[in-house]
Amino acid sequence: QVHLVESGGGLVQAGDSLRLSCVASARTVAVDSMGWFRQAPGKEREFVASIPWRSGFSTYYADAVKGRFTISKDNAKNTVYLQMDSLKPEDTAVYYCNARLGSDDYWGQGTQVTVSS
Repeated sequence: QVHLVESGGGLVQAGDSLRLSCVASARTVAVDSMGWFRQAPGKEREFVASIPWRSGFSTYYADAVKGRFTISKDNAKNTVYLQMDSLKPEDTAVYYCNARLGSDDYWGQGTQVTVSS
């Protein structure tokens, strides 16, 4: 079992930046990857970015955020980050942290990001 807690959301204007953080509970040794998803009102949850957890730094991004968002990790702090720059109104959503262990997915409670035009 992995418990995830996100923070860092808020209300910003278009063009601004935000950094989301996700702290994982202690049992992260078996985690394969961590990432971020988002869900806008009336839409399905969608992939944003991911990074391998135990080894390696290959990152993956959705086309919509490529070049604007950066995912990173600090294994010593059991924390994954999402740096979001050049935010757009269409980035408005609840952002969820995800941890994957084999075929199992764990989710945080979500943090709201609202970008005004």
